[in-house]
Amino acid sequence: MIRVLLVDDHEMVRLGVSSYLSIQEDIEVVGEAENGRQGVEKALELRPDVILMDLVMEVMDGIEATKQIMSARPSAKILIVTSYIDDEKVFPALQAGASGYLLKTSSASEIAAAIRATVNGQRVIEDEVNEKIQNQSYAEQYFLHEELTNREREVLDLIAQGKSNQEIAEELFITLKTVKTHVSNILSKLAVEDRTQAAIYAFKHGLVK
Repeated sequence: MIRVLLVDDHEMVRLGVSSYLSIQEDIEVVGEAENGRQGVEKALELRPDVILMDLVMEVMDGIEATKQIMSARPSAKILIVTSYIDDEKVFPALQAGASGYLLKTSSASEIAAAIRATVNGQRVIEDEVNEKIQNQSYAEQYFLHEELTNREREVLDLIAQGKSNQEIAEELFITLKTVKTHVSNILSKLAVEDRTQAAIYAFKHGLVK
């Protein structure tokens, strides 16, 4: 079963999504939260496979909640489900480490499909959001690498040098699993799809030693 946590300040939204997901044979809603702070607490307590995260909430918004969850659980899978697609929401959410970005206009079946894809390591990005990401002139306004940790910068540098995950693990004296986690975080923070795009970004912004 794919264990899911719902974080949204609208009870009716949580009820609607939860009702649909509850009839899926492979998905189980293990908890709900009405604001980002509760979301962080439940995410760390329940350790769900996927977290559906709203962005605009009282007490703590979804971007800050995503940052805190990813800081504590780098392997967490967070799927943003929001009504907002403006500049101030999209890139900060992806920078924070979100695995995907959907709009609430998505159907329940599309959300369920996105949950399954997210668990399998795929990034699910709303078409309108993807257009923003692919627009290079837009993306260049944001220095996404500023959100990378020092270790992630080291891994990115080695990716740009053409090193494999195993070679990176040996050079940095860390486990292969840790390398894979760092690579996943780098792709999310840079809003790129694969290692090649990450390497291109690194060269373009002078991040290669």
